[in-house]
Amino acid sequence: MLLRDAHRRGDRLRRRGRSRTVTAARVPDVRVDIAELVRLRTEHPEAIAEAAARRTRRPLLGDNGRLMIVAADHPARGALGVGGREFAMANRAELLGRLCLALSRPGVDGVLATADILDDLLLLGALDGKVVLGSMNRGGLQGASFELDDRFTGHRPEDIERLGFDAGKLLLRVDYTDPGSLTTLESTARAIDAMAARRLPVFVEPFISRRGADGRLRNDLSAGAVTRSIAIASGLGGTSAYTWLKVPVTENPDDMAEVMAASTLPAVLLGGEVGGSPEDQAGAYEKWRGALRLPTVRGLVVGRSLLYPADGDVAAAVDTAVGLL
Repeated sequence: MLLRDAHRRGDRLRRRGRSRTVTAARVPDVRVDIAELVRLRTEHPEAIAEAAARRTRRPLLGDNGRLMIVAADHPARGALGVGGREFAMANRAELLGRLCLALSRPGVDGVLATADILDDLLLLGALDGKVVLGSMNRGGLQGASFELDDRFTGHRPEDIERLGFDAGKLLLRVDYTDPGSLTTLESTARAIDAMAARRLPVFVEPFISRRGADGRLRNDLSAGAVTRSIAIASGLGGTSAYTWLKVPVTENPDDMAEVMAASTLPAVLLGGEVGGSPEDQAGAYEKWRGALRLPTVRGLVVGRSLLYPADGDVAAAVDTAVGLL
């Protein structure tokens, strides 16, 4: 009875407002009843697995052969900042509200997140008919000395299979001067093998990375570095049959055609860091627009820049990104 009631209360857990006022601090239209979520987790933790079993599934690709995925796996790496706000993603109720709003927009295919967020979205009934990607390695915490020894502390392949999710995602950062990169390379290859054995797609997000004089890890977005990262990622594992790439747009967007020629694997673009102004947001859209025309690029996986846009209008940001496809 409790499970059935919880399912019926999905819409009540997502309380929608009517305001359409757009300001820099605009609150999204969706409110989440955190007290009810906590009650369900406390009194009936099995509701999460039962909601996963009940979830309506769909093919990875729709009729247009494109993917629009909203990403929210940043908090599990301790990466909570957006623009100049260091803890913008720290309020879980607000983040869930923004995610539910984004997932409700036409043309949004699904979400990429860690177990805690996906569990909440399952209880909220927000994942029916959506593509669900489980985030697999989150051990390389932002700013940590072990950031490049990126252990698989998130979803395992068996978890993704058990929960009926549609794919997995992993991050592969390679620093030629850091031995921790070798551990991550090997773990990534075995994760690709385990996903392929289950016929589950895995999205690999590769970078060539370096530490600056301040010790901070930075990703190299030059054409040469992105080309090299794609070549390395494409060759991992015993088969590439179920491997997708998740790639950034290069510093010079005009280089993308040559860069993407490095592999025949299907790819999606990642949103990456976007500045805090509307002009920065518009510039990101233009970079994505050009790269989306390339033959191997099949869609977008974008997180903070859509969930926390410069003008605060989540729906408009998501709709603009969908329009690029």
